[in-house]
Amino acid sequence: MYIWERPDWPQFVWHAAVLGPELNAVRLLQGRLLGRAEASAGDLDRELERDALIKNAIRTSEIEGEYLDVGSVRSSVTRHLGLEQAGVQGRTTPEAESLVELLLMATHEPDTPLSLEQLCRWQSMLFPYGEGVISRIRIGALRSEQPMQVVSGRINQPRVHFEAPPRKHLNAELDAFVQWFNHPPAELDPLLRAGIAHLWLLALHPFDDGNGRVTRAVTDRALAQAERQSVHFYSLSAAIMDRRQAYYDHLEQAQSGSLDITPWLVWFVQTLKEALQQALCQVDRVLTKAHFWQRHAATVLNARQIQVLNRLLDTAGDEFAHGINARQYRALAKVSKATATRDLTDLLEKRCLCQLPGGGRSTRYAVAV
Repeated sequence: MYIWERPDWPQFVWHAAVLGPELNAVRLLQGRLLGRAEASAGDLDRELERDALIKNAIRTSEIEGEYLDVGSVRSSVTRHLGLEQAGVQGRTTPEAESLVELLLMATHEPDTPLSLEQLCRWQSMLFPYGEGVISRIRIGALRSEQPMQVVSGRINQPRVHFEAPPRKHLNAELDAFVQWFNHPPAELDPLLRAGIAHLWLLALHPFDDGNGRVTRAVTDRALAQAERQSVHFYSLSAAIMDRRQAYYDHLEQAQSGSLDITPWLVWFVQTLKEALQQALCQVDRVLTKAHFWQRHAATVLNARQIQVLNRLLDTAGDEFAHGINARQYRALAKVSKATATRDLTDLLEKRCLCQLPGGGRSTRYAVAV
């Protein structure tokens, strides 16, 4: 029996005593993160939002096995937030542009009531090229009449992980969800509301494709409403991606279990706690980046060097966690081997970079912070 087949669906229950300590830990981290962000000078809070949004866009797609071009996402986020600066301008793609716009709509318009029309619009934004030639999915509309199943395994031996409610009940089910989301019970903890919304909407699986990304956008809106601010400094999707298999396992157990969703909510709140801890580390990175450029305000650098340094300082994609070598510098700066060597030597002399242990062709460099 799936969760939506239970007689009391969707009257979820949970054990408040179990969740209390976890919720308190999350609120403490939220306060620390907001305090650190507010204490940042100048536009650093915008930098924090930028980094979180880049990570959110990249990771929410990776959860579904889709990989966006990091540079395109970075360019889209930078443009949308008005943070043009050396080294981050570049081409964008329709996928990156649409997804970034969707994520900003989710958090920057927290007071806008949720609606079925909005959910359909968000889903359509995930497919800027329209329907595919092979996989013809409905875009901007609810799923077709065919049974909606989440399956894995071979075609001749599929494993059904979950089956969504029949299409004939979907409109009424979504109306109930939207009404609850816009008018939640006054006594409901807003963080638990986000976790419940996440499970509930995924259980309905309203679209042929894009359900996970739309659901995580709705969850981000619920969290923005819980925090009473539109600026997001952390990425829940990044923390989910780090626990991807556990994410699917907990969803499957919750969707096939009873209406006591305590285990799911515990996992959700713990994952939110991990997202906040990651964000606090990112605050330190952004502050390090700001201090680096303050220290080198009078250092004469060419545009290529500034571009590469920004990419190294910007760890949104974690592309250069182990430094950069000459070949990677050439690819980033689009220069010859000789020019790359001159640039790297110059950066070492000006103490912008330091050489990591190793030598020869394996020589790697890191920002001297």
